[in-house]
Amino acid sequence: MASLLAAVLVLAAMSSGFCEEKSFLQRAGVAFNSRQHTSLLTVSNGEQFGNWTWPEMCPDTFFAVGFSVRVEPNQYANDDTALNGIRLICAKDGNRRFLYTIESHAGYFGDWSQPQYCPTGVLSSFQIRVEPHQGLFGDDTAVNNIKFRCSSNPVLEAPGMDWGEYGPWSQVCQDGGICGIETKVEEYQYGLDDSSLNDVRFHCCANSQQ
Repeated sequence: MASLLAAVLVLAAMSSGFCEEKSFLQRAGVAFNSRQHTSLLTVSNGEQFGNWTWPEMCPDTFFAVGFSVRVEPNQYANDDTALNGIRLICAKDGNRRFLYTIESHAGYFGDWSQPQYCPTGVLSSFQIRVEPHQGLFGDDTAVNNIKFRCSSNPVLEAPGMDWGEYGPWSQVCQDGGICGIETKVEEYQYGLDDSSLNDVRFHCCANSQQ
């Protein structure tokens, strides 16, 4: 009986530990858009279709520590759109038990990937893979994939598609990290050629705000 009781207590302790490791994710939306940023990260190889949509910001003192993407797989003979959306995951002071997500406007095709996280630090710069305009009768996909560099130096690549080429890296967030996102998206084309996500830019916030 004593050994059975000990086993039950061990299992209870383990279960408690697993619960503590779980993260609570909450969608931030535009609730924190009054947050001030210090700079804007852009790249030069975005595509031409669509319009810039609304920004979304991490809460004050939170920074992006991870991301996931919405990707439509190869449609073969049908219309391809590749990368449709980017979702940032925001944490405070390295504590990843309570997280916010922000994504601006995302396209409508594909599924969201499993999140990827910096082992330490925050997202600090990015690079996108873009297929250039395919002409009047071609199938445009625009942004196909994205890479982020963490402030601790690792590079994380999304599980996107491989059409097109990667362009240059953006500048780096100084004294802080990525804290906001704004996307350029072509709206649904109702049976014509959809390209969905065409470009993205990220806001930098400084640690001095904490």
